[in-house]
Amino acid sequence: MYERVGGEATFRALVHEFYRGVAGDPLLRPLYPEEDLGPAEERLALFLIQYWGGPHTYGEQRGHPRLRMRHAPFRIDTAARDRWLTHMSAAMEAVAATGVLTKPDAEEIWAYMVSAAQFMVNAADLPES
Repeated sequence: MYERVGGEATFRALVHEFYRGVAGDPLLRPLYPEEDLGPAEERLALFLIQYWGGPHTYGEQRGHPRLRMRHAPFRIDTAARDRWLTHMSAAMEAVAATGVLTKPDAEEIWAYMVSAAQFMVNAADLPES
């Protein structure tokens, strides 16, 4: 998959577009305590690059992903999951518009994103006031 979709450049473009959305999102932005989203962008890019068959730089720098453990300090409910998916969907559309993703490849990546986002949910939804 990594090579088929254009390698590092494609995953970096996807993650950059994603964080452009997160930067102005009042629900998600507080989940990123660093003032600069650059380090978070780098971590996600390296993770996705490794996950989809690219270099193992993420693992060399950070070890096993331990996604749930790394996200445990943050309250992630279905609203946060859905917002995350909204921004990732917009990023996927932006990258797909460049022609680097075939429909089957985009669908496979999207299925993973949906599954991963659900896996990160670690809090019950708050009752509406």
